[in-house]
Amino acid sequence: MRFAFIAKHRGIWPVSWLCGALGVSRSGFHAWLVRAPSARARSDIEVGRKVRASFTLIDRTYGARRVWHDVLADGVNCGLHRIERLMRQQGLRARPRRRGLPKDHGEKSVVAAKVLDRQFVADAPNQKWVADFTYIWTAQGWLYVAAVIDLFSRRVVGWSMSATMTAQLVADAMMMAIWRRGKPDALLHHSDQCSQYASEQFQRLMQDNGVTCSMS
Repeated sequence: MRFAFIAKHRGIWPVSWLCGALGVSRSGFHAWLVRAPSARARSDIEVGRKVRASFTLIDRTYGARRVWHDVLADGVNCGLHRIERLMRQQGLRARPRRRGLPKDHGEKSVVAAKVLDRQFVADAPNQKWVADFTYIWTAQGWLYVAAVIDLFSRRVVGWSMSATMTAQLVADAMMMAIWRRGKPDALLHHSDQCSQYASEQFQRLMQDNGVTCSMS
């Protein structure tokens, strides 16, 4: 393992430094470089390929025990500890499965009429904006992403991200769009009726900027 570490990092540090730090001789390292891999090393390479194949096939959610059962079913006779070692060497770590989707427990202040009425074509920029947000599962939990799209160009004109599903998330995306587009006149903003868009905070933002609100 020390020789393998030296071989991997010799492009960064001199071999003499690495050998001295790890307590091995340079002659031993160079002899190791030209030595044919042992039967055990060749077997590890082959089993390691099967481990990676099993791990990636099921969207990287399998732990060592389930990968082990896959490898056994593939006709390879090996122990669980070997699978754990090969997974560590390849940096294979199972990611958690998605938890239940987040619930929207916010209160609705205003639910606007469906003014847009499925007329998704605009004659010029800054006439009709549509907005929504979604959630993405990450290793640290849910991440929420909001966006505002101009129907004329289909361009995203404002966006925001947050670890919390609040009215501030959608307000930040709208404020970015207003800032980037210079406070448009006669603008229609369409969204769904979730509590974030129907909140007093977001509705006040619409009123302050003269934006007509539409929901469905």
